[in-house]
Amino acid sequence: MAFARLPRAPLLTLRSGPVREACARTMPRPRRFALELPGCTLAHFAVGTHAPGARPDPRVAELLGPPGRSYSLCVPVAPGGDCAARVRAARLHQRLLQQLHGEPLQRCERRRLLCYSPGGGTGDLQHGVLLHDPHDSPDTRRALFALLDSCLDDPRPRLVEFLSDSLQQLWQHPWELRDGHGWQQADPEPVVRAPEPVLHPVVPDLPSSGVFPHLDAARAVLEACTPFIPEARAMLALVDRCPGQVQKGTFPVIVIEGLDATGKTTVTQSVVESLQAVLLKSPPACISQWRKIFDNEPTIIRRAFYSLGNYIVASEIAKESTKSPVVVDRYWHSTATYAIATEVSGAVQHLPPAHHPIYQWPQDLLKPDLVLLLTVSPEERRRRMQDRGMERTREEAELEANNVFRQKVEVSYQRMEGPSCQVVDASPSREEVLRTVLSLIQEKCIGPL
Repeated sequence: MAFARLPRAPLLTLRSGPVREACARTMPRPRRFALELPGCTLAHFAVGTHAPGARPDPRVAELLGPPGRSYSLCVPVAPGGDCAARVRAARLHQRLLQQLHGEPLQRCERRRLLCYSPGGGTGDLQHGVLLHDPHDSPDTRRALFALLDSCLDDPRPRLVEFLSDSLQQLWQHPWELRDGHGWQQADPEPVVRAPEPVLHPVVPDLPSSGVFPHLDAARAVLEACTPFIPEARAMLALVDRCPGQVQKGTFPVIVIEGLDATGKTTVTQSVVESLQAVLLKSPPACISQWRKIFDNEPTIIRRAFYSLGNYIVASEIAKESTKSPVVVDRYWHSTATYAIATEVSGAVQHLPPAHHPIYQWPQDLLKPDLVLLLTVSPEERRRRMQDRGMERTREEAELEANNVFRQKVEVSYQRMEGPSCQVVDASPSREEVLRTVLSLIQEKCIGPL
């Protein structure tokens, strides 16, 4: 299909200093986009004259086209895609999202946007946001340029504007900062339909950005954070004091997982008393004072913190399981589950399928004998939450407010393997739940009880 070329948009000249203009070196643009639509569905589109489809998905055209005007902001990862570049891009993306809450940008509707290459290789993923201004105010464009000029990062975020022509074809207009000429629009490219990839585009990137398959991957992230998070250096010092390749003792190790208000604390204490076991928690007490700091960071940093916490707990498990049974309040499954549910946009059907490698236990992390997952109905959980005033993390608060996020967490838990989770209905009385749990421990665990 031939596309009529739109006339070049009028130049908008915003002068910037030489340092900022040096940040605008052109990089290859991702050719595919995943846009989260109302109802947590995903629509995929592509750009360029060689894109595979004809016109875009009608849902995309409706969201990006008039009335109003739509813009996208995406944060590219610097060439090479090393760990430090990923960390910088993630922090810049988070900062952009925070700045969008100021006037006049807070008037825009916001949608989650991912940019990726068709091959889905590691390092190709870019996180972004789609802004739709229903009033097409010139203040919106000016505010976006001001926001970009405040970014000294290299590379800086990429701004794109979407427009329709008289034939109802949708076009993408990239804005570029050109040396000596300020902000100018590059040649427009048609927006067309793209096939849905077999895997959600974020999945190939997860081993480097949230579900770390071994200690070194998580460690590299915190090493990249030491220049601006002093606590990262202290955390690494604790990790370095842990012995390598720890082994479990002869006594059983039981992990208890579950969402807030599933009775996890009550059951854990009861099991500890019944088995005369040692209780350990992840993250361990020695790093709990830093949780608030890392909980306010992007997923890649937050999950690296919790992942390394698991390895610290593993060294404690190895020592204590030589003397008595050990009960662990959360462990690796929590770390991985929340990362998957947070990073995979859309609804439950967009999660990696069962038996995907992302659900596999890290080979260098001490394994428990049994993992119990406590569950209750959403209605029962809401009722219990009303009676609790405990402080919650950002993700735990989202569980309460976002039903789709909760479903993704629950399904991810149930797909974990090596070891998998034994699901326990925690709705009955405390005594009945405890009997069920102790029966599973007796049946599944090898070793003295």
